[in-house]
Amino acid sequence: MTAQQGEDYENLIQFLYQAPIGLIQTTRAGDISMMNPMAAQLLMPLAPQGDLDNLFDIFQFVAPQLRELVNAFTADSGMVLDGLRVSTGTGAQACTVSLRLLKLRESALMASVTDVSAAVGREERRLALQLGEAARIDSLTAMANRAVVLDRLTHLLSDNRSAGVRDENFAVLFLNCDRFQRINDTYGRAAGDELLRRIAARLNSVLRPQDSLDSGFARPPTAARLGSDEFAVLLEDLYSLDDARSVGQRLVDLVGEPYRVDGRQIDVSVSVGIVPGNRAIGHADDVLHNASIAMREAKLAGGGRWVLFEPAMRERAALRGSLEFELRQALEQQQLLVVYQPLVDLADGRCTGVEALVRWQHPQRGMVSPVAFIGIAEETGLIHALGEFVLNTACRQFASWSLNLAGASPQQLAVNLSRAQLTDPGIIEMVRKALSGSGLDARRLKLEVTESLAAQGDLVQQRLHDLKALGVSLALDDFGTGYSSLSSLHQLPVDVVKIDRSFVSQVETSAHHRVLIQATINVAASLGMGTVSEGIETEGQAAILMTLGCQTGQGYLFSRPLLADDATRWLIERDRRLPAAAMIKAPA
Repeated sequence: MTAQQGEDYENLIQFLYQAPIGLIQTTRAGDISMMNPMAAQLLMPLAPQGDLDNLFDIFQFVAPQLRELVNAFTADSGMVLDGLRVSTGTGAQACTVSLRLLKLRESALMASVTDVSAAVGREERRLALQLGEAARIDSLTAMANRAVVLDRLTHLLSDNRSAGVRDENFAVLFLNCDRFQRINDTYGRAAGDELLRRIAARLNSVLRPQDSLDSGFARPPTAARLGSDEFAVLLEDLYSLDDARSVGQRLVDLVGEPYRVDGRQIDVSVSVGIVPGNRAIGHADDVLHNASIAMREAKLAGGGRWVLFEPAMRERAALRGSLEFELRQALEQQQLLVVYQPLVDLADGRCTGVEALVRWQHPQRGMVSPVAFIGIAEETGLIHALGEFVLNTACRQFASWSLNLAGASPQQLAVNLSRAQLTDPGIIEMVRKALSGSGLDARRLKLEVTESLAAQGDLVQQRLHDLKALGVSLALDDFGTGYSSLSSLHQLPVDVVKIDRSFVSQVETSAHHRVLIQATINVAASLGMGTVSEGIETEGQAAILMTLGCQTGQGYLFSRPLLADDATRWLIERDRRLPAAAMIKAPA
């Protein structure tokens, strides 16, 4: 070796020993033959006894696979391992090192150890930031989420109370799509998700700072998706409560405009609950909850509107919550009753059928109106058990009448189906079991669905056809109040059209209503459908309806809904007095 070569070698050794990365040379068995100071510094925490003689022993707890990797590496030379990251301890002295292991020849290994703590820290901070942002963003719509609204509302309440600022300067709006489950059931969940994205985009577009919706507001509104089909808007720096009212109405109008999803028009309305700042009691969660209570009141009023929160609404919400719990008990404890309202032939007074209706005999509240609990049953899913109870009970009772009353027995049993029941795949089997369990002929059972329900999409239409395939008949209830029209009546697989009581109640005084009823009867007759008029209360109404061509009537003129024993007596007495019962005369 020349002097120059010797000097170069010394320089190389110095460089290796002073290098900012750890360098190690070992035998194939891991015995260390050379280690620079940086390697010793980085690896010492892994060798608490100070033993830095063997690479595999140093890494035996944090990377026990090293020895196996080397033994499995059959090439004469090459990279055995690259970029293995391990932590060398805990607390303030901990660092993360990256290990590279190179096979030089059959009997020698070279390893490098690099401190990557800073890079790891930066990556962890970046990931934490991304996760933090993701935790505040709704993944479906890319809107802010519940956490953002609650956080902003919490700060707003705190700032206002600390500064003594009037609470009227903000409002929370809680939005919920009306009958959104119907859209999922009819068009599928993918279409429902796309509709939610469209609604979110519409909300964002009308809440942009440059939009006139928030012109004059010092701080732009905060809009968020809370979950499912629920959204919230936080308005700040309001001049008056009228600002919140006008925003609520505009959201109802704009969100309620038709959407086109996958080439189909989807109509959706929205209910909005508004809590102004001066009624914001408690914490942010409480305010949002009160806004949801007001939204529920908007739904109960028919949807497609906004409602301002009032403290009394909490009591009504609590009552509904109690009724839900008690309704579950009622189903278990047989507090529910089925009553029967007769349907009468308007021409001769014969009882042609009965409609089964549910009543709740509450041990403390007395007789609870269906208006008070049917909606709760639908919201909570109890409608399935409730509907099955009514169907089974009514079928058994009707079969008993058919067996024991001979000529006094009604000819057909009508039972209502709810939206939730009709969209349930199990409805076909439920009806089949009710028929077989009671021995009732399917032709004697008539299932009633509301006009708005029957006019829905392909899923509902298919379910109606499946029910007809069982041999039962179908009736269109409350005709005139829903979405269908006379021109589309032929598209519905129904046998009977029931004219809503809102038309019947005005048949004596309104020529307009008489014309509508006449048209309905004529179209139904041309399609081979029968007609039933609901809510008949006077002989005058019955006479006019008969003149217009309606065959069957139902209402308090003939009988209120009756318990089974009372209905049995009514049927027997009606049959005995049949000649005298046919008292309805057509007007001259």
